[in-house]
Amino acid sequence: MALILKLIAGIVLGMLCGLFAPHWLTQLLLTFKGLFGQLLFFTIPLLILFFITSGIAALPRNSGKLLGRTLGIAYLSTICAGTLAFIVAALVVPMLAPAAADLASIDGVNLTPYIEMNIPPVFNVMTALALAFVFGLGIASTQATSLKQLSDQGRDIIQLLLSKIIIPFLPLYIAGVFAQMAAAGTVFVTLKTFGIVLVLALVLHWLWIVLLFTAAGLKAGKSPLSLIKTMLPAYFTALGTMSSAATIPVSLQATKNNGVKEDVANFAVPLCATVHLSGSTITIVSCAVAVIMMKSNLEIPSLFTMLPFILTLGVVMLAAPGVPGGAVMSAVGLLGSMLGFGEGAIALMIALYMAQDSFGTACNVTGDGAIAVLVDQAD
Repeated sequence: MALILKLIAGIVLGMLCGLFAPHWLTQLLLTFKGLFGQLLFFTIPLLILFFITSGIAALPRNSGKLLGRTLGIAYLSTICAGTLAFIVAALVVPMLAPAAADLASIDGVNLTPYIEMNIPPVFNVMTALALAFVFGLGIASTQATSLKQLSDQGRDIIQLLLSKIIIPFLPLYIAGVFAQMAAAGTVFVTLKTFGIVLVLALVLHWLWIVLLFTAAGLKAGKSPLSLIKTMLPAYFTALGTMSSAATIPVSLQATKNNGVKEDVANFAVPLCATVHLSGSTITIVSCAVAVIMMKSNLEIPSLFTMLPFILTLGVVMLAAPGVPGGAVMSAVGLLGSMLGFGEGAIALMIALYMAQDSFGTACNVTGDGAIAVLVDQAD
């Protein structure tokens, strides 16, 4: 919650600087934004490589059917949630959001940073993803302990970079983004659009929870409302912690209270805390649709354009580290490489995602209980 408050403060500070401060102060913020952005985009491929490699290599051995079933249902949930978010956003956002022409017609000042620096990533996102699967599956198959240790240590270093530098300085980075928009005169129109998308994402979170537990209830012959009620402690714990990992003890107990066998719950819930991010996917896809429409004068992207992104996003979510905003950090590379988002659009998405991160995490965690019920019934 402290991070959310800092983020809001960064947005307000950026808007005030862009609207009222001397241009040199706004340009200082833009300079920090540019340098920080270079560090961020340099880090993303490394995050994907080390986190996915480490995650795949650490998957439990000798649990074939249970592992495959859990991963399959969790991935299907994530993909279906993202597809639902795209369909609803494509229908709702054009009716409420301003057109790109409205943004283009606004007069403002185009400011530039004092210093620019280019830090190219070691490799691109898709290369990182391919390497992660090659090494992750290879380590799991050959039990290469040295490579496993290397991937774990690399993961720990990137996690330290995220938790000590990137996440703490995000509010200042977001302040630079909003200062630039305020100076250009587009900040209020943009905030209106993304406010609509934020509310839409929250509604879709609950809709997806209801759909998941309806399927689980039908499969188990139990009341979906009763199953959801039992999982509410996990939902509210996740709202406070903003961490799926920190909520595992509560979600594990709630899942067992729903009648899931103990061995299935002990396996499925901790695994789903890493691989099942339907709520995060809903938010990212909804925001992405809004950004595309604002850039293209409300031209709706086709499902065939978005489906490859959604399918790949479901895989990249495996790399989401256990820090607030980890899911959107993992998705940043795909937003740039597959959807062509620039730095400003990605920064907007980071800001909006962080503002609702606790709700997305709560959707993820609560849905883990439904996944466990489905896995238990399929056993």
